Amino acid sequence: MASIPIGQKCEPRPGSLLLDCVDGHGSRSHPYPTSDLLLASPTAPRNLADAIHFLCALHGQYPSLVELVAARTVDPPSRAWLAEAGEGFARERAFLARLAVEAGPVPATPGSGSEAAIAAQRHALATLAKSERRGCSVGAAFAFAADWAVIRIVLEAAAERFAVMPPPRWSDDRQSIADATESVAADAALGRAMRFGAEQVALQHRGLWDLLQARAQARIAA
Repeated sequence: MASIPIGQKCEPRPGSLLLDCVDGHGSRSHPYPTSDLLLASPTAPRNLADAIHFLCALHGQYPSLVELVAARTVDPPSRAWLAEAGEGFARERAFLARLAVEAGPVPATPGSGSEAAIAAQRHALATLAKSERRGCSVGAAFAFAADWAVIRIVLEAAAERFAVMPPPRWSDDRQSIADATESVAADAALGRAMRFGAEQVALQHRGLWDLLQARAQARIAA
């Protein structure tokens, strides 16, 4: 079998690597966001309300992770993308707030510690957004946008359930995220730092879905 010279091998691009990292560690690979338990079961209204309130607690405050990163970023390749993303997420934040109002109160759930878990996640995301490691915070912002496309599915299901008109989608253009990553990842070290930030955001979102799934199951068992 003929071998391919090393110089001609097709190496994965930084944009694809970042998106694969987010997909593998974040919302897309978690079973709960697309589960019947959340979207179609008899307890779905309460589960969706729970998800909306916790997403609002994590991401409903100003400034968002994207806006925090934009305020600290000086390199031109990412500034334009971050500015546009900040405007887009401002609409998502308003949508999330409206859903929280229409969903009613947070469903009563046995157990405790959920508020502390969300506070810890908020702190972790803010720390990533302010990271001094070059590329880490920008990678976190790109991952936030990529993972939000899955979160948006849950928001739209809640919007249908609670009769709220959703705004146009903000972050469903994966190619633009990949292209923005390519424009920033000038070397391998920078690409690794971006993927580290991306992985951490994805893991925080995965932890949120773990928490929400456990709360839903606790309500059933009560």
